[in-house]
Amino acid sequence: MNVTIQPGRAVGYVTVPSSKSMAHRMLICAGLSGGTSQIGGIDLNEDILATIACLRALGADCSVSGDTVTVRGVDMKSAKAMDILSCHESGSTLRFFIPLALLSGNKVSFSGTEKLLSRPLSIYAQLCAQRGFTFTQNVSYVDVQGKLTADTYTVPGDISSQFISGLLLALPMVEGDSVISIIPPVESRGYIDLTLQAMASFGVHAHWQDEVTLVIPGNQQYTAADLYVEGDYSGAAFFEALNFLGGDVDVGGLNPDSLQGDKVYTEHFQRLSFGCPTIDISNCPDLGPILFAVAAAKHGAHFTGTRRLKLKESDRAAVMAEELSAFGTEVTVGENTVDIAAKAFHTPDRVLQGHNDHRIVMSLAVLLTRTGGSIEGAEAVSKSFPDFFEKLKDVDIDVTTK
Repeated sequence: MNVTIQPGRAVGYVTVPSSKSMAHRMLICAGLSGGTSQIGGIDLNEDILATIACLRALGADCSVSGDTVTVRGVDMKSAKAMDILSCHESGSTLRFFIPLALLSGNKVSFSGTEKLLSRPLSIYAQLCAQRGFTFTQNVSYVDVQGKLTADTYTVPGDISSQFISGLLLALPMVEGDSVISIIPPVESRGYIDLTLQAMASFGVHAHWQDEVTLVIPGNQQYTAADLYVEGDYSGAAFFEALNFLGGDVDVGGLNPDSLQGDKVYTEHFQRLSFGCPTIDISNCPDLGPILFAVAAAKHGAHFTGTRRLKLKESDRAAVMAEELSAFGTEVTVGENTVDIAAKAFHTPDRVLQGHNDHRIVMSLAVLLTRTGGSIEGAEAVSKSFPDFFEKLKDVDIDVTTK
């Protein structure tokens, strides 16, 4: 899909979609429960549909009505996969479900896009090798087989927190207590806290013993619950960014007491508005593209903690450098840094590319509200925010798609 955006001032009110991070976690907890749960406020983007499909493949009964998903859980300790678990392009789905698949001892196969299956799973590969489990990964599938037991699991803290969350979701169901020992630094801790919060909503508890140690009591049972998913701060960031480019957009549907790590975007946007700051994004890597975009339109910035951006749907630092160059912006990408120079910012001199990455497309679209221009591959927004361009129209931006 090609989208063309005319320059204009964004004005109006927009409600953001529900938190994809919390939706994944709540749906999975519901699928682990011994009863029937109703999870409201669900946005059925591609990633959430992947999680629902995996729950169904493991025997959970999931039905969808409007924005509510009703889930009748399944005993994962005896579940037999009725089909390959198709994760499409959802890293969260794959990383959350691998430990769950190891609860039964039965063989479970996962499929996904070539890009997803090329993303690193070394933490789980090592865990399985140490315990004599089967773990096979190639560009077509991932196969696992083994029976997760209570233990001390040591994991690095500078990898995706999804590995830690996957273990957190599964370990309360094994016999005996477990510990997750995290080698510092602990990055994206906010996402780990979201997992703990979701688990607690279903009657299962784990806790931080100290800054790098999680204690997970065993022999617990998830209890069915009826819940509503809060708004997504990651999605809200794109519309809040419009306000720092001269717009007047009121963003609704957010929980001011949310634990979402991306809630920090307001602080970062403020700093970008009044100088060329140094910003560490190790705890909010998903904000990287939109922060780079705002920095390019403002006064530049020095970003640290960017290493993990190359492991996303695209190499986000590299592709943002490529696309921002069309606006006249000079970007230098280091091993764990991104420098954006304060240069003359102009209308892009070519059609921009979406790189099959939803956050790249949305970040570039925000910039085009200032300059005008086109993006090829704009359909990538369906991964997390299918009606993104309709929402842009709602705030008086002229958008044409074809």
